[in-house]
Amino acid sequence: MSSPAYDTSPDRPSPKRSRKARPILFYLALLMAIILVPVLAFSGVLLQRNNIAQEEVVETFTVATTRSVLQSVEREIAGMITTLRVLATVESLADNDLARFHGHAQAALEGTGSDLILIDENFNQLLNTRVPYGSPLSPMSDPSSARRALETTDAVVSPLFWGNTAEDWVFNVMIQRPGGGGGREVVILTQNAGNLANALLTRELATGWHVALVDGTNTVIAASQDTAESGEQLFVPLVEGSGTSLRWREREVEGESYKTITQRSVLTGWYVVAWAPVSVVASPLRTTLLWLVFGGLAIAGLAALVASVVARQIARPVRGLARQARSFGAGEPIAPVDYPVKELALVSTALADAAEKRREADAEVRFLMRELAHRAKNQLSVISSMAKQTAQGSASVEQFIENFQHRIIGLARSTDLLVTQGATGIGLRELIKTQIDPFRPEDPARIVKTGPAVRLNVQAAQVLGMAAHEMATNASKYGAFSVPDGRLEVNWNRAGGARLHLSWREHLPGFVPPSDRKGFGTVVLTKMVGGTLAADVERLVHDDGIEWVFSIPLDKIDPDREHSEDTDDEDGN
Repeated sequence: MSSPAYDTSPDRPSPKRSRKARPILFYLALLMAIILVPVLAFSGVLLQRNNIAQEEVVETFTVATTRSVLQSVEREIAGMITTLRVLATVESLADNDLARFHGHAQAALEGTGSDLILIDENFNQLLNTRVPYGSPLSPMSDPSSARRALETTDAVVSPLFWGNTAEDWVFNVMIQRPGGGGGREVVILTQNAGNLANALLTRELATGWHVALVDGTNTVIAASQDTAESGEQLFVPLVEGSGTSLRWREREVEGESYKTITQRSVLTGWYVVAWAPVSVVASPLRTTLLWLVFGGLAIAGLAALVASVVARQIARPVRGLARQARSFGAGEPIAPVDYPVKELALVSTALADAAEKRREADAEVRFLMRELAHRAKNQLSVISSMAKQTAQGSASVEQFIENFQHRIIGLARSTDLLVTQGATGIGLRELIKTQIDPFRPEDPARIVKTGPAVRLNVQAAQVLGMAAHEMATNASKYGAFSVPDGRLEVNWNRAGGARLHLSWREHLPGFVPPSDRKGFGTVVLTKMVGGTLAADVERLVHDDGIEWVFSIPLDKIDPDREHSEDTDDEDGN
């Protein structure tokens, strides 16, 4: 019998020699030699170059950090400018409804740390979201920046100043109001200077370095911890000229030498200044040189000993991991092994967890397939019933296609809710809103929806979604949405704790009672809601409009009911 290790057929030449397997200790020793020999050979050159290289690294890192701080601040200001331009064009401001605009701005800026101010051309505050609307307001605290905003269509960023209303150091981002409102006005977003501190405090600087954000007068807006307070003058003077340095400068300040880096923002006119004493910058570099020399010698002495110990600690667990991997490939359960090497023990635990998750995933896939089949069956049943009822009420193929398409769209809206909320039940309020929204009038006061939170199962959501779609369609054609003064009231409650009572009440002037002919909408409301959900359905004709009243048993809409039925079906199979 031929050996399986080699193929001796004429078409394939036999290997000359198999590669010799070597123990882990051999490769660890080889790795040690590859690392140590070049280090020892070039140690002299590295010692000479290390000081310069380390300084270049710190310099590059610090320049990049200051640039990152500047970019972070500019992103914040750019975001404020975008927000300001959006708020300056909202409808309530265009209508000069300042009370509504005040509330809209407060809601939009909640949690952003910003507040909105509107001033006239005389720098009087018309509103300020820091205080309730209608509160007495003094003239703004920074008229010079506002004057610049009135002279340009671009956004203007102010220097730091003390805000009388905020009672803190603040800055403003302002634009001239588009279109005005009977006179030139300026819309302003204002923030406390402390809000920008995160842009500095979250940036990691080299040891001994500090950073500050200052305005064009060298007044501190924000600074890294324990260096300067907002409103103070920074002790490091600004660099004359462009104010932007790509390398650090050594400067003499108050008798001490400092390394400084300055970055200027074109967007704001502010500066980011980083500094450190020269003595502090040089100290860690000298320490690094000493550690490099002594550390290299120590590593060389310990490497051989460590290599032999590590080799023994790795070899046995690796063979055990190989056995576990083969068990995992075969789909067998795996028990984790506490190997002496922590990383290998983690791999063993990960293999055991992966094997368990694989079995759980297989079970979950089977469950999801059953769930998908069940949902698809329900959906097809609803569509089939809807097609039959639509066909009975259609006089032509074209009418059938149009009506059926509209009802499919309404069913799709309900299906979207099933996808997002199906696991916990579909909210009745969201379902009704989804079906009404395509038909609703612009005035939200014409629609009133009141009722407690009610969750629906899939079947109830599909049937009530179709019912709401039909009633909303009829409202847009003949009912509350078809005339300018029509109103719709949708109310629901748990009547007696055993049934859901739902009322769809339309009010419209000049109401003409409809005929007694029953169309598809009536069939949906009476047969599908009444038959599928065992509901009592009643249509009431009032002097000013139609009212549909539904009384549905709560057990027919309970989200847990569907899951229990699914379990029964699985047990039956």
